[in-house]
Amino acid sequence: MQHLLLIGAGHAHAFVLEAFAKQPEAELAITVVSDSPLAAYSGSVPAWLAGECTLRETQIDVAALCQRAGARFIDSPAVTLDTSARQVTLANGDVLHFDVASLNVGSTLTLPEQHGQHLPQLLAMRPLSSLHYRWQSLRDDVEQLPPGASQRVVCVGGGAAGCETLMSVMEQLRHQRPDVSWQGHLLSASPKLLPEAGRLPRWLMQRALAKTGIRIHSRVRGEALVDGGVVTHEGKHIEADIVLWATGAVGHRWLSDTRLPLDTQGFIQVEKTLAVVGHPTILAAGDCTAFDPPLPNAGVYAVRMGSRLAGNLRAACRGETLSAWQPPKRVLALIGTGGGRAIASRGAMGVSGRWVWHWKKRIDARFIARFNPPFED
Repeated sequence: MQHLLLIGAGHAHAFVLEAFAKQPEAELAITVVSDSPLAAYSGSVPAWLAGECTLRETQIDVAALCQRAGARFIDSPAVTLDTSARQVTLANGDVLHFDVASLNVGSTLTLPEQHGQHLPQLLAMRPLSSLHYRWQSLRDDVEQLPPGASQRVVCVGGGAAGCETLMSVMEQLRHQRPDVSWQGHLLSASPKLLPEAGRLPRWLMQRALAKTGIRIHSRVRGEALVDGGVVTHEGKHIEADIVLWATGAVGHRWLSDTRLPLDTQGFIQVEKTLAVVGHPTILAAGDCTAFDPPLPNAGVYAVRMGSRLAGNLRAACRGETLSAWQPPKRVLALIGTGGGRAIASRGAMGVSGRWVWHWKKRIDARFIARFNPPFED
């Protein structure tokens, strides 16, 4: 009996479990370890932040998916991995042995340094699994603001995630406390927003931010939180009451204590087959990986890796040759801009409108429903 261990409950592992549910392996035992039986789908998070859906509507029921696949689910994350002994230690103290393993644990953020006694409130956008706790805490504090207060919300990070997050958060906060004056600021280290997109999508994003009343600060890198705001890489002070931190993606710290090959940001280096370099029976996918050539940290790539990961894990368990995964040259990005609108970006092409937002919501809902059992009334 072979033991396949799935570490993490990311998007790619949902495809793996679906594949084994449809085509079980009689001589294979599967275990999934994660910090929660429910895993948020990153594409739906902006709609939840904006108040357009519940948290549960963004989540994949990993425990139920495990049941359909005949897999065991353990509600405890991995904290160490010994490649020589082929075993993983969990946060609850359990030690699990494996023949083949796969990591799909996402990424986290390098948090800013903090200096002072009167710091702005910090909302870090990663790790995603605990974002709902941080968001609820911030909203509870916002509820205590006096009527007529003024609040400056500063987002550090000018990529798609930063832009989308800031507009979603601003929409919800303005709805929650219309009696408060809300100002939005976006700090982008790059000279242009969405550096990997074409000119038209970037222009559409700039227009959307302007309509939301958000001021863009280009070539500005936020470095640390200080009394009353954020200090930049040039030592400039930008006033802030709330800081959204959406930059500096890195691998989880516990990975640095393993013998897995990591890049300078702590991501796991993988071959084109998604096998970890030097470890043919340990695979990895999604934001926790360092692919060659590098890929953006976007959930769409984890989704695209899913089917190939499932096939290669099955092959690894059988001792067969793994197949290479070819990243798509262009991917469709659907970016919410608040107010029931969104931008569709693919290469140099871009369009925006309410219909794009409805299209995005339908795609996201179908993706989540694909892996979830029907909701009970």
